[in-house]
Amino acid sequence: MRKRLGALALAASMVVGLIGAAHAATEVKMTGDARVYGNFFENRNYTGWNKTGTKTEDTFEIWERFRLRTDFVANEAVKFRFGVKVEDTWGYGTFTAANPSAAVQVDLAYLQFKVPGCDGVEVTAGLQDVNLPQSGLFYNSPVWSDKMAALTIKAPLIDKTLGVLVGFGRLIDTNRTFDTTTTQRADELDAYFLALPVTLEGFKATPWAMVSVAGRNADYTWKDTTDVAEWGNNFANTLVSAASARNMTTTGATGYWKNSQNPYYWIGGAFEVTALDPVKFYADVIYGAGAQNDHKAAKREGWMIDFGAEYTGLDVLTPQVFAFWSTGEDKSTRNGSERMPYMRSQWGPGNSFLFDSSQELGKGSNMYTDPVGNYGIGASLNNISFIEKLTNRLTFVYVRGNNNARAIRDARAYYNSSYFAMGKDLTTNEYVMALNLDTKYMIYENLAAVMETGWAHGEFQESVWGHRLVHQADSNGNNAWKVAFGLTYKF
Repeated sequence: MRKRLGALALAASMVVGLIGAAHAATEVKMTGDARVYGNFFENRNYTGWNKTGTKTEDTFEIWERFRLRTDFVANEAVKFRFGVKVEDTWGYGTFTAANPSAAVQVDLAYLQFKVPGCDGVEVTAGLQDVNLPQSGLFYNSPVWSDKMAALTIKAPLIDKTLGVLVGFGRLIDTNRTFDTTTTQRADELDAYFLALPVTLEGFKATPWAMVSVAGRNADYTWKDTTDVAEWGNNFANTLVSAASARNMTTTGATGYWKNSQNPYYWIGGAFEVTALDPVKFYADVIYGAGAQNDHKAAKREGWMIDFGAEYTGLDVLTPQVFAFWSTGEDKSTRNGSERMPYMRSQWGPGNSFLFDSSQELGKGSNMYTDPVGNYGIGASLNNISFIEKLTNRLTFVYVRGNNNARAIRDARAYYNSSYFAMGKDLTTNEYVMALNLDTKYMIYENLAAVMETGWAHGEFQESVWGHRLVHQADSNGNNAWKVAFGLTYKF
């Protein structure tokens, strides 16, 4: 124990020394946030099991996350940001009492500077937040919204009217410097993206596009080990068709591709209309496609659109209504997939309990329903405030499937049993709905007490998912419940 404390003290003194040395030449600024909350969640995935029905849930856990961002500012034109994160449950990993394991993650690491002589041109290189454009009512992009090791350039083209964002990111490089044999292997996943935000009086539009080059031998089966959805963040399910995913492995995700590389592309637009303020309108249109020149069964393409409106003329609440629609699978898996490909989605209106989106108490926060392949409607009473420092939000969403039952059944039987999941992907005969009530009380300016509650109900086809999963959901009334309470602090 003495050796461990001594090593910790030495490491701390070195960090302080480095910051002191850096401060002599640069300005050091620190910001961050922390959240600690208890989470009661019953009947995850409507069954109380994981998505494949092989594990049983624990209904209560306590999560803690701490993030620290440090900016090393040379001057107003140059800085480097370094961010770290610790996130886990009490009693596990870092927060184990007897023998804690180190779990500090590098969350951000990028250099940012303004180009000399080019007014407003900003370059960012390194691990950074990249969010494809999305209208404000729907939080973030269903295609990509996450950290990315990237080079991005932002510049104004017409002052206060037209700008440009262009970037390149490398998402995966499975073998890094050397491939596994003397034959070169296509083991990378790269992305090139462009956005042109247009701002006029009472109107904002952002057309955008992204092209991703996917190598046949890249590892698309990775997963975030701290993600309670387990394989929810898995490109093998979100990017490729069911036929392509059938043979993917961590050592060489060859799948069902004849080409060594396949391009994927997305074209979209995000729109916001405030000309009729206090009535505001929001909409997004996205088309995505990939592997179009490969085997017929390897192709994947589809659409997603959303639309919403809100009324901001009331002091005590903001009513919102919204809807979305996305193409789903037809009855055959041999002709490819008719669902829009995507990679990292954080889309969701009204902080809905169904979608992985804007929840403040993030881990174990929702049902992970996939907006792609489904359609739905909903309403929210946002920013409800009758008492000073206390705000509430009440949201209801109904979602129905656009996927043919035969396609999901065949994909699970012949290709990959975990490619689709009950409650996440819905057939045309299935639906889910959810109600959530969220509350925040500002104890101090930067300290809040937050409570998020959610209820979800679904109806599922036994002929698609099998008797075991559907019967288990039926035994729970096809209901899921969540109550999370905790503290959030920002500094």
